[in-house]
Amino acid sequence: MSLLVVGLSHRSAPVSVLERASLSTDAQFKLLQDTVAAEPAAEAAVLATCNRIELYADVDKFHAGVAELSTLLAQHSGVGLEELTPYLYVHYEDRAVHHFFSVACGLDSMVVGEGQILGQIKDSLARAQELHTAGRLLNDLFQQALRVGKRAHSETGIDRAGQSLVTFGLEQLAAGEDVRDWARGKRALVIGAGSMSSLAAATLARAGITELVVANRTLDRAERLAQILTEGGGTADVSARAVPMESVPAELTRADVAVSCTGATGLVLTAEAVAAAVEGRTGAPAAFAEESAAPDVQPLPPTSVGADENCPLDLAAAQQSAVQQSAVQQSGFSVMGEAAVAGMDAATLEQHAAWVDNAAVDRRLVARRSPETDAELITALAATAAAVGRIPERRRPEPVAVPARPQPVLFLLDLAMPRDVDTAAHRLAGVRLVDIESLSEASADAPMAADVDQVRRIVADEVAAFGAAQRAAHITPTVVALRAMAADVVAGEMARLDGRLPGLDDKHRAEITQTVKRVVDKLLHAPTVRVKQLAAEPGGAGYADALRTLFDLDQETVAAVSRAEDSTEKNAQNRGPA
Repeated sequence: MSLLVVGLSHRSAPVSVLERASLSTDAQFKLLQDTVAAEPAAEAAVLATCNRIELYADVDKFHAGVAELSTLLAQHSGVGLEELTPYLYVHYEDRAVHHFFSVACGLDSMVVGEGQILGQIKDSLARAQELHTAGRLLNDLFQQALRVGKRAHSETGIDRAGQSLVTFGLEQLAAGEDVRDWARGKRALVIGAGSMSSLAAATLARAGITELVVANRTLDRAERLAQILTEGGGTADVSARAVPMESVPAELTRADVAVSCTGATGLVLTAEAVAAAVEGRTGAPAAFAEESAAPDVQPLPPTSVGADENCPLDLAAAQQSAVQQSAVQQSGFSVMGEAAVAGMDAATLEQHAAWVDNAAVDRRLVARRSPETDAELITALAATAAAVGRIPERRRPEPVAVPARPQPVLFLLDLAMPRDVDTAAHRLAGVRLVDIESLSEASADAPMAADVDQVRRIVADEVAAFGAAQRAAHITPTVVALRAMAADVVAGEMARLDGRLPGLDDKHRAEITQTVKRVVDKLLHAPTVRVKQLAAEPGGAGYADALRTLFDLDQETVAAVSRAEDSTEKNAQNRGPA
């Protein structure tokens, strides 16, 4: 077994890189075909989800395999290899199996324990089988991963360790409020009709949404989903209808909640479209938060240049400097302008501050300042700081009141990768946007349930069992070839006996044949059983070579047995995954 996986996920790469590296269905097909056409790889499968892209392959050379798979990922993702490499991870043989089983159980998901990954693994296997890029190793691996994932969910409470991505996203939108209370009475727009969008629609319906609109590029799929939601059992009463994608702007104006998860390569909802929807709901233009939240600072009245008596600053020179630096674009000089006082020594600034406070200032004091005087002031300042633990402030700035951000009138959940919703919508007042990146940040510190440890033990046991089974399977063709050679020996000896005893009747001949076969079987039984046991243990791969050497087995005979088994297995697998 030479299983190799090269990939990147939300754990290794920022969302911006994952977004750019995402693979369309056509790109996945081409990647699979090019991988098996490459020299180091005999089998290949791609697992591409909203937060991971992984290429699995059976390779005969580790270093060459890593180089080839990394290059192919870069080529088909459109992200340069030099840029992509720092975010790639590599797992080999048992570590690759352990990683994949952990992924199947939801341990490596953004939200621990989510079960949607099992459906994505099943789809990946079906895709590889359709293109005939999955052989014995990857078929066994993916089938076993599906069983391990189902076992983890049925035998443990891993489902309680984390919610599905949809549920978690809705909880983030609700911002601490119970999702059912938050959703009750709201109208929702779901953009897309795939598995994630369907899950979001069903979750919203169960949460108490009263009206749900499904928009999709293929209207038939949207209509089927709307019909399922309307007629589906177990969900609350919800009015569901389907609309074409062209109706999204109008429907967004009516919706309280919008969930988007499409396969689009560009933005589905721009910041301008979201702002227009908010304006349509409120009747007022939607402002960006930075603009609406800017403090209302009233600058001091500008000072008349050159007309201020006793001011220690040369205001005319300061004003000219400010104009030259394009830092002050108005006539006069504001004491809040940094450009006007840039480069002035501390003593002069101190004199200016005293003048602003209407204190008596003697310009002659400035001339009397010396390095010795500055040193004394610094020493005194240091002593004061040591005594009180901080540098004393002469004047505390007045606190600036920042207007509170208005309550959201439109909630957006973007579950797509690449993004469907412009990230600039985060800054729109009246909008709350939760996307893959914010979900990742919110779930990074989520507490791990005790069930996770139990799942990890299941994964460890299953990895050991899978490795043992693969190593045992590796020696099976050699054992089969050995028994075939023994059968040929028996047949040859019986033919020679027929030449020596031509008058031997059929009854006695059959008895002799059966006796010789029993002797051969008994002699081979213990060695073949024991060699399978030894081969299943770590480091047991060499027993197949030892068996071939000891019994002088023809390598081509062993290979022919392997090809025959692969052909039989492939015919069974073409009937579809379990």
